[in-house]
Amino acid sequence: MDKQQQKSWISSPNWVLAVLAFINLFSYLDRYVVSGVLESLKHSDLGLSDTNLGLLMSGFLVVYTLLAPVFGALGDRRSRPRLIAVGVACWSFATALSGFAVNFLTLFAARAAVGVGEAAYVTIAPSLLSDYFPVRLRGRVMAIFFCAIPVGSALGYVVGGLVDKSYGWRAAFFVAGVPGLVLALLCLFLRDPPRGSQDGDAPEAAAQPIKTSSMSRDTWLTYGRLLRNKPYALTVYGYAAYTFAVGGLAYWMPAFLERVRGIPRSEATVSFGTIVVVTGFVGTFVGGWMGDYFARNSRQAYLWLSAVATLIAAPFVWMALTTTSHSMYQVYMVTAQLCLFLSTGPINAAIVNLVVAGERATAIALSVFAIHLLGDALSPFLVGALSDFFSLAQAVRILPVAVLVGGFVWIWAARAQGAAGADFLKRTSPDSAPA
Repeated sequence: MDKQQQKSWISSPNWVLAVLAFINLFSYLDRYVVSGVLESLKHSDLGLSDTNLGLLMSGFLVVYTLLAPVFGALGDRRSRPRLIAVGVACWSFATALSGFAVNFLTLFAARAAVGVGEAAYVTIAPSLLSDYFPVRLRGRVMAIFFCAIPVGSALGYVVGGLVDKSYGWRAAFFVAGVPGLVLALLCLFLRDPPRGSQDGDAPEAAAQPIKTSSMSRDTWLTYGRLLRNKPYALTVYGYAAYTFAVGGLAYWMPAFLERVRGIPRSEATVSFGTIVVVTGFVGTFVGGWMGDYFARNSRQAYLWLSAVATLIAAPFVWMALTTTSHSMYQVYMVTAQLCLFLSTGPINAAIVNLVVAGERATAIALSVFAIHLLGDALSPFLVGALSDFFSLAQAVRILPVAVLVGGFVWIWAARAQGAAGADFLKRTSPDSAPA
């Protein structure tokens, strides 16, 4: 293979998608490997309480959430492959560094540093992909990219549990962190195409430099308009409650299965990881298809589907956490996770559809900020704190309540969207014109 062919191969869109999808997989593996070793950490010489264990995920998510807008702005002005490479190297090094922790503070600092690296990657990678693929292919490209999330999460449980069983919890962090350093090097060879080069309709406008003098003022005005957009705001609030529940389940379930149900550690991580990866794939694709199908007849279909699926999930989450039968737990948890994953595509489609095209990027950024800060940045800590006061079996029971709240808020949002649409039609109807 000559140099020209090698350069063409490395710069091909499919190769870039493969690299970024694998990085996304490892980002979630690194994020959830700590869940696979929670019980070992609790009984280690670090002397950690459940509150400490919950803060490990909360600290990561707070840093990740606060820095995501910063790296998003840098991604509009600097080389995206280089920023991604720095981010991947940062979180991989921080994950490996977690294995050298000598107390809670050093472990907390390492996990928080993982958030710095992931903030750089998650905010920039979708933008880079959009400039490698035309508009007509972006849906399936993003589906491939985001399907790495359940796979990576499941691998985090499995890798953490199995390596911990054979070599200890410190080795689990080493194994999870090292591969990312190789992927960081691969990013340095990716091409950074012109921004908007695949949009077709107005690439020149997309590539125009941002006017920094007015950007800050315009951004704050946009935030104000979004917060006054009742359907959008309610959708985000419901999403925060949903994320609170899903994040708490994802973090604490392996420990719950071992501590409360008496399942061996490696079996608990593999069992829950298998449920996540299967239901994640099936639920995400089925939910996206159903949302598009019902949206042909109703503008509120995405919200109604998300609301109904979430309300159905709530009692199954409760039963999964309270049943004493392991076989029934599996039935309840699979059903609950399928219903929860059904909302992944529709609720994000609803957020995009509830705002004007020129404000969509800001709307997504604001929703990401809100759902993590009010959602899964809080739930791991709160469940851990309640576990210290009561027990883990009782603490996790706040999670199905959050699922229920999310479903009801989305019903409110769907009705608000319908009312807003009816009001718009009334104001624009010829019959409403002044005489």
